[in-house]
Amino acid sequence: MGNSLLTTLLLLVVGVGFARFTATRLARWAVPAIVLELAVGFVLGNTVLPFPQIRPLSGLMELGVLTLFFQVGLEVRGGLLGSRPAAVLRTVLLSALTPLLAWWPLQQAFDLEPAVALLFVAALSATGTGVTLRVLAQRDALNTPSGRLLVGVSVLDDLPAIALLTLALVLGSRVGPGPGLRGLVLGVLVAGASFPLSRWWVRRHGALKPDPLGVILLLIACSWLGEFTGLTSLLGALWGGVLLGRLAPMAEASTEARELRSSLALLSDVFLPLYFIGVGMRIELSTLQQLASWQMAVVLTVLAVPLKLICGLGISRRDQAAGVDRWVVVFGLIPRGVPGLVFASTALGAGVISPLQYSALVLMVMVTTVLGLLLLGQRLQTLSPSAQAAES
Repeated sequence: MGNSLLTTLLLLVVGVGFARFTATRLARWAVPAIVLELAVGFVLGNTVLPFPQIRPLSGLMELGVLTLFFQVGLEVRGGLLGSRPAAVLRTVLLSALTPLLAWWPLQQAFDLEPAVALLFVAALSATGTGVTLRVLAQRDALNTPSGRLLVGVSVLDDLPAIALLTLALVLGSRVGPGPGLRGLVLGVLVAGASFPLSRWWVRRHGALKPDPLGVILLLIACSWLGEFTGLTSLLGALWGGVLLGRLAPMAEASTEARELRSSLALLSDVFLPLYFIGVGMRIELSTLQQLASWQMAVVLTVLAVPLKLICGLGISRRDQAAGVDRWVVVFGLIPRGVPGLVFASTALGAGVISPLQYSALVLMVMVTTVLGLLLLGQRLQTLSPSAQAAES
C-alpha cells in the first residue's frame, strides 16, 4: 500500500515538474502550465495511472482549488470597483448575461437537458482570473487603468458563474439524493447570518488575528458546509474568504495581509498543479475518438470568444479617454482557465455531464485560454511605452 501510494505521488510530481519545465520553454507562445498539466494528466490517465487509482487522493488535490476560491472571496470588497465602478459593473453584467444567449443554440444543437445547458452557460460565463493576472503582472500592466479594471471584472465575473454552477448541480446531480431545497435554504441562511454576526464579533471582541492553521480550518469548514448544504464546496470556500475579510480586516499593504497571501499562495502552488493533472486524467481517450466531442468543443469555442468580445461594450468612450484599453479588457476575459476546468470536473463528478461532454468542455477551456493569452500578450506588446506611461 505504502509503495503504491509513493509511486502514485512520484508519478504525479514528476508530471507536474515536466509540465512546468516545458511551460518555460513555450512561454513565448503563451502556452500556460495549466494546459501542459492537462496534457500530462491525459497521458498518465490513459496509460500507467488511471484516474480511479488516485480517486482517494482527489479530495486532497482539490485543496488548491478551494484555496483559490477562498482567495477570490478575500478580494471581494468595494476596492474591486476601483475608480471606475460603473465600467466594472457594466462589463460584469454583460459578461454574466450574454452567455444566456447560448442557451437555446446549445440545447437545439445537442439536445441538452436543462442542467447540462446551465452548466455549459456557467463555463462560458467564467473567466480565468489567475492566468490573466499573471500575464498582466509579467507585462507590468496590473496597475494601469486597463489592468485595474480587468482585475475587478474578472474576480466579480465568477460570482454569477458559480451561482449557475450551483443551480446546475441542484437540478442535475445524480450522485446521491442531494441536500434538496431545505439544505439550500439552510446554507443561504447560515451564510446570510454570518455577516451581521461577524460585524457584532468585531465590535465586541475586535478584529481576529488568524494564524495559518486557523485560516485552513475556516477554509475547510466553510467548504464542507457549502458542500453539505448543496451550495457546492466552491461557493463555501468563496464565502469563507469573504467572512475572513470581515472578521480580520487588514490594510492592503500590511504585513499581516502579505503573510496571509503568501500562505494561501503556497497552498495553491503545491496543490493546484496536482488538481490539473487529475482533471486531465479524467479525459477518456475513447471520447476524443468520437466526432461528437470535437463538434461540441468547436461550437462551445465559437460561442465562447464572441460572448466575451461583446463585453467591450461596457467600456465607454469616457473610460477609454481615461486610459482604459477596451481590447486589453476583452482579451483578458476570453481565457476560461481554472474556473472552467473546475466547473467541468465538478459537474462530471456529480453526474451532471457525460465523459464526452466533459472532454468537449476541457477542450474549449484549453483553446480559449491559449487564444486569450496570445491576444492579450500581443495587445499589451502593441501598446507603446509612452502609452503605458500615460495609462499609469
